[in-house]
Order: sequence, then structure tokens, then C-alpha cells
Amino acid sequence: MSNSFTVTWTNGLCRELERSGYAGQRLTMLFGGPHRSLPSFERAGVRPGDRVYPVRVHRTRLSVLGALEVARLVPYESAGSALHDDDYVKVLDWRPLKTGCVTEVLIGPPGAPLSFDTVVPGELLERLTYTSRTGERRLKHVEGGRLMRPSSLHGIHRLTAASAEEIDRLVRRDGVSGGVDDVR
Repeated sequence: MSNSFTVTWTNGLCRELERSGYAGQRLTMLFGGPHRSLPSFERAGVRPGDRVYPVRVHRTRLSVLGALEVARLVPYESAGSALHDDDYVKVLDWRPLKTGCVTEVLIGPPGAPLSFDTVVPGELLERLTYTSRTGERRLKHVEGGRLMRPSSLHGIHRLTAASAEEIDRLVRRDGVSGGVDDVR
């Protein structure tokens, strides 16, 4: 059974990606590491077949930036020898995502294009639910459909199946993906 996760990107990274013309490019990889600024996908339990949604919190609003279905998780130090030449070129193409100490690379088929315009509606934000070994939880600090403090969202977190479906519908509805088959 596959899972869906969110990973929070900083506003600084998002500004850099926008400024560098990455909007509209289809996600093919994500990077992880040992620090809070670049958390580990492996430690979070992400596996092949799972889906990862990068998100951003900006001015009390949560935006879904795209989607990537994980095909492989590769140690960064062996990416050159473990990846096909075409995939290794993608590592170089997405170098702005390599902030901090990179230790792993998630590789997937082209996913949803990177978009900075898909805002999670307030009513969805209020019921967005995550799950872990200790149970389910909703986001903290949500008031009137706005995220007042993003502290409970930092890092990589697994969505419940119902919340994952809603996020996926939002990504598809807003035209972030070229079609359902492109994201799944």
C-alpha cells in the first residue's frame, strides 16, 4: 500500500525556483538529508510507490507546489554510478533543491509541474490530517482557515488516505498536472 507525504520547502527556496524559471517544470526528483532544513525521506518512511507533495507556507496560506511519485531512493554519494545518464542529468538540472547536506535522492517519472499558485482552501486546511505511529493529528495553529504558525508542518509528514485524496484532487483540479496518469 502506498502512502502520501508532504515536505515543506522554505520561502527562500521557492523564491529562488521562481526567479530561476523552474515554474512549470515537471518534478523528477527531490533531495533529502540529515538536517531539519533538508529532512531525510528514508527516515520519514518514504518508499517506492509513495507520492510526495512539496508544500510552502506563505502569509498564513498553504500551497501545494507539485507532486512526485517515488520510483527509487538512491544515496546521493552513489547517484553518479547508480543512475542512468538521463537521470543523472536531472540531478544537475534540479540543483537549487540541493540545499544543505544532501544524503539521498528521490527519483520518479515526471510528476506534476512545479506551480506556486495552488493554495489549499481554508476548509481543507482545517481538516487536513496527518498520521504516524502514535495516531492521527490535524495541523496546529489553524484559525479561520488560515495557518497562523507553520511549526507543525516543518519536515516530512505522512497524510491520511482521505487527506491525500483531497490534496491529489486539488493538484489535478488546479491544472498542476498534465493529467491523472502523469501524477499517478
